[in-house]
Amino acid sequence: MPASIDLDRCQWANGGDPLYLAYHDLEWGVPQHDDQVLFEFLILEGAQAGLSWSTILNKREGYRRAFADFSPSIVARFGEREIAKCIEDAGIVRNRAKIRSAVTNAQLFLALQEEFGSFDAYLWCFVDGNPICNAWASTNEVPASTPESDALSKDLRQRGFKFTGTTIMYAYMQAVGMVNDHTTRCFRWKEISMQSTLTES
Repeated sequence: MPASIDLDRCQWANGGDPLYLAYHDLEWGVPQHDDQVLFEFLILEGAQAGLSWSTILNKREGYRRAFADFSPSIVARFGEREIAKCIEDAGIVRNRAKIRSAVTNAQLFLALQEEFGSFDAYLWCFVDGNPICNAWASTNEVPASTPESDALSKDLRQRGFKFTGTTIMYAYMQAVGMVNDHTTRCFRWKEISMQSTLTES
Protein backbone atom coordinates (compact mmCIF):
# COMPACT_ATOMS: atom_id res chain seq x y z
CA MET A 1 0.00 0.00 0.00
CA PRO A 2 1.85 3.14 -1.13
CA ALA A 3 1.67 6.09 1.22
CA SER A 4 -0.51 8.93 -0.05
CA ILE A 5 -0.67 12.40 1.42
CA ASP A 6 -4.32 12.62 0.31
CA LEU A 7 -5.58 10.04 2.81
CA ASP A 8 -7.09 11.00 6.15
CA ARG A 9 -4.92 9.64 8.93
CA CYS A 10 -4.61 9.77 12.69
CA GLN A 11 -3.20 13.12 13.73
CA TRP A 12 0.06 11.64 15.03
CA ALA A 13 0.90 10.26 11.57
CA ASN A 14 0.57 13.55 9.69
CA GLY A 15 4.15 14.77 10.07
CA GLY A 16 5.28 13.48 6.68
CA ASP A 17 7.97 11.12 8.01
CA PRO A 18 8.01 8.15 5.58
CA LEU A 19 8.74 5.67 8.39
CA TYR A 20 5.81 7.00 10.42
CA LEU A 21 3.50 6.87 7.42
CA ALA A 22 4.46 3.30 6.58
CA TYR A 23 4.16 2.21 10.20
CA HIS A 24 0.74 3.84 10.56
CA ASP A 25 -0.58 2.63 7.22
CA LEU A 26 0.71 -0.94 7.32
CA GLU A 27 1.34 -2.05 10.90
CA TRP A 28 -0.20 -0.03 13.72
CA GLY A 29 -3.41 -1.61 14.95
CA VAL A 30 -3.22 -4.72 12.77
CA PRO A 31 -3.94 -7.81 14.92
CA GLN A 32 -0.72 -9.80 15.33
CA HIS A 33 -0.56 -13.45 16.31
CA ASP A 34 3.02 -14.32 15.37
CA ASP A 35 5.08 -14.80 18.53
CA GLN A 36 8.25 -13.38 16.97
CA VAL A 37 6.41 -10.20 15.94
CA LEU A 38 4.86 -9.98 19.40
CA PHE A 39 8.33 -10.28 20.93
CA GLU A 40 9.68 -7.61 18.59
CA PHE A 41 7.08 -5.10 19.73
CA LEU A 42 7.64 -6.04 23.36
CA ILE A 43 11.31 -5.13 22.94
CA LEU A 44 10.61 -1.95 20.96
CA GLU A 45 7.88 -0.62 23.23
CA GLY A 46 10.09 -1.16 26.27
CA ALA A 47 12.96 0.63 24.52
CA GLN A 48 10.66 3.53 23.66
CA ALA A 49 9.91 4.39 27.30
CA GLY A 50 10.79 8.05 27.78
CA LEU A 51 11.67 8.51 24.11
CA SER A 52 9.80 9.31 20.91
CA TRP A 53 8.47 6.49 18.77
CA SER A 54 10.25 8.04 15.77
CA THR A 55 13.55 7.41 17.56
CA ILE A 56 12.69 3.72 17.86
CA LEU A 57 11.47 3.40 14.28
CA ASN A 58 14.72 4.91 13.06
CA LYS A 59 16.66 2.36 15.12
CA ARG A 60 14.48 -0.62 14.26
CA GLU A 61 16.94 -2.15 11.82
CA GLY A 62 19.66 -1.70 14.41
CA TYR A 63 17.52 -3.63 16.88
CA ARG A 64 16.98 -6.39 14.34
CA ARG A 65 20.74 -6.79 13.98
CA ALA A 66 21.52 -6.49 17.68
CA PHE A 67 18.73 -8.79 18.85
CA ALA A 68 19.08 -11.63 16.33
CA ASP A 69 16.06 -10.57 14.27
CA PHE A 70 14.04 -10.60 17.51
CA SER A 71 14.50 -14.28 18.22
CA PRO A 72 13.47 -14.72 21.88
CA SER A 73 15.39 -18.00 22.20
CA ILE A 74 18.64 -16.34 21.13
CA VAL A 75 18.15 -13.13 23.15
CA ALA A 76 17.33 -15.22 26.23
CA ARG A 77 20.85 -16.67 26.06
CA PHE A 78 22.63 -13.31 25.92
CA GLY A 79 25.43 -13.13 28.46
CA GLU A 80 27.62 -10.26 29.62
CA ARG A 81 29.60 -10.18 26.37
CA GLU A 82 26.48 -9.79 24.24
CA ILE A 83 25.03 -7.20 26.62
CA ALA A 84 28.28 -5.20 26.53
CA LYS A 85 28.24 -5.34 22.74
CA CYS A 86 24.69 -3.98 22.69
CA ILE A 87 25.63 -1.15 25.04
CA GLU A 88 28.31 -0.08 22.53
CA ASP A 89 25.92 -0.36 19.57
CA ALA A 90 24.90 3.09 18.29
CA GLY A 91 22.19 1.43 16.21
CA ILE A 92 20.01 0.91 19.29
CA VAL A 93 19.14 2.80 22.46
CA ARG A 94 22.23 2.24 24.60
CA ASN A 95 20.46 2.06 27.92
CA ARG A 96 21.90 -0.68 30.12
CA ALA A 97 18.66 -1.25 32.05
CA LYS A 98 16.60 -1.54 28.87
CA ILE A 99 19.07 -3.93 27.28
CA ARG A 100 19.21 -6.14 30.36
CA SER A 101 15.42 -6.06 30.57
CA ALA A 102 15.21 -7.33 26.99
CA VAL A 103 17.22 -10.40 28.00
CA THR A 104 15.14 -10.97 31.13
CA ASN A 105 11.91 -10.48 29.18
CA ALA A 106 13.07 -12.94 26.52
CA GLN A 107 13.63 -15.60 29.18
CA LEU A 108 10.20 -14.96 30.68
CA PHE A 109 8.65 -14.85 27.21
CA LEU A 110 9.90 -18.40 26.62
CA ALA A 111 8.44 -19.46 29.96
CA LEU A 112 5.04 -18.12 28.93
CA GLN A 113 5.27 -19.95 25.62
CA GLU A 114 5.93 -23.14 27.55
CA GLU A 115 3.04 -22.50 29.95
CA PHE A 116 0.40 -21.42 27.41
CA GLY A 117 1.60 -23.06 24.20
CA SER A 118 2.39 -19.65 22.70
CA PHE A 119 2.81 -16.08 23.87
CA ASP A 120 -0.06 -15.25 21.53
CA ALA A 121 -2.42 -17.52 23.48
CA TYR A 122 -1.41 -15.84 26.73
CA LEU A 123 -1.58 -12.28 25.44
CA TRP A 124 -4.93 -12.33 23.70
CA CYS A 125 -6.70 -13.70 26.77
CA PHE A 126 -6.63 -10.15 28.12
CA VAL A 127 -9.11 -9.06 25.41
CA ASP A 128 -11.02 -12.37 25.29
CA GLY A 129 -9.37 -13.24 21.99
CA ASN A 130 -10.90 -10.37 20.01
CA PRO A 131 -9.63 -6.87 19.23
CA ILE A 132 -11.30 -3.97 21.01
CA CYS A 133 -12.54 -1.55 18.35
CA ASN A 134 -12.86 1.97 19.71
CA ALA A 135 -14.44 4.90 17.89
CA TRP A 136 -12.49 7.99 18.84
CA ALA A 137 -13.18 11.19 16.91
CA SER A 138 -9.86 12.71 17.97
CA THR A 139 -6.46 11.50 19.11
CA ASN A 140 -7.03 13.59 22.25
CA GLU A 141 -9.75 11.13 23.31
CA VAL A 142 -7.45 8.10 23.25
CA PRO A 143 -6.57 6.96 26.80
CA ALA A 144 -3.04 6.35 28.03
CA SER A 145 -4.13 3.12 29.72
CA THR A 146 -7.20 0.97 30.27
CA PRO A 147 -8.35 -1.73 32.71
CA GLU A 148 -7.11 -4.29 30.17
CA SER A 149 -3.63 -2.79 30.02
CA ASP A 150 -3.66 -2.52 33.81
CA ALA A 151 -4.39 -6.25 34.08
CA LEU A 152 -1.79 -7.21 31.47
CA SER A 153 0.84 -4.99 33.08
CA LYS A 154 0.12 -6.33 36.56
CA ASP A 155 0.39 -9.95 35.44
CA LEU A 156 3.59 -9.41 33.47
CA ARG A 157 5.22 -7.51 36.31
CA GLN A 158 4.26 -10.21 38.80
CA ARG A 159 6.02 -12.68 36.51
CA GLY A 160 9.15 -10.52 36.54
CA PHE A 161 8.90 -8.66 33.23
CA LYS A 162 10.55 -5.24 33.09
CA PHE A 163 9.46 -2.04 31.32
CA THR A 164 5.89 -3.30 31.16
CA GLY A 165 3.99 -0.58 33.01
CA THR A 166 0.37 -0.03 32.05
CA THR A 167 1.07 2.92 29.72
CA ILE A 168 3.77 0.96 27.89
CA MET A 169 1.49 -2.04 27.65
CA TYR A 170 -1.39 0.01 26.28
CA ALA A 171 0.92 1.31 23.56
CA TYR A 172 1.89 -2.32 22.96
CA MET A 173 -1.76 -3.36 22.72
CA GLN A 174 -2.36 -0.62 20.17
CA ALA A 175 0.69 -1.64 18.16
CA VAL A 176 -0.19 -5.35 17.94
CA GLY A 177 -3.86 -4.77 17.20
CA MET A 178 -5.39 -5.88 20.48
CA VAL A 179 -7.14 -2.52 20.31
CA ASN A 180 -8.02 -0.43 17.26
CA ASP A 181 -7.33 3.16 18.26
CA HIS A 182 -7.26 4.69 14.82
CA THR A 183 -9.58 7.68 14.87
CA THR A 184 -12.83 7.26 12.96
CA ARG A 185 -11.83 9.69 10.19
CA CYS A 186 -8.63 7.75 9.56
CA PHE A 187 -8.83 5.48 6.52
CA ARG A 188 -7.32 2.63 8.53
CA TRP A 189 -10.03 2.62 11.20
CA LYS A 190 -12.63 1.12 8.88
CA GLU A 191 -10.18 -1.23 7.16
CA ILE A 192 -8.95 -2.73 10.42
CA SER A 193 -12.46 -2.86 11.88
CA MET A 194 -13.62 -4.85 8.86
CA GLN A 195 -10.62 -7.20 9.06
CA SER A 196 -11.31 -7.84 12.72
CA THR A 197 -14.98 -8.55 12.03
CA LEU A 198 -14.08 -11.05 9.32
CA THR A 199 -11.59 -12.76 11.63
CA GLU A 200 -14.17 -13.05 14.41
CA SER A 201 -16.76 -14.55 12.05
